[in-house]
Amino acid sequence: MKVRVDPDRCQGHTLCAMRAPEVFELSEIDGHASVADEEVPADQEDQVNEAVMSCPERAIAIVSTAGARS
Repeated sequence: MKVRVDPDRCQGHTLCAMRAPEVFELSEIDGHASVADEEVPADQEDQVNEAVMSCPERAIAIVSTAGARS
């Protein structure tokens, strides 16, 4: 599974980092999220799915990869 954050949609609510702190990084300047690595470790997939669902701006997208679920 891969994940991306749309920087134009992210408003810095920080909910993603609360759900998956090992995957999402927050800017110290404005709190906007980015991903440390687009490839999500298998043991973090549930947390990333929760982060996607919790984002009020729908700024997080799971990107389908060959052989992976999306």
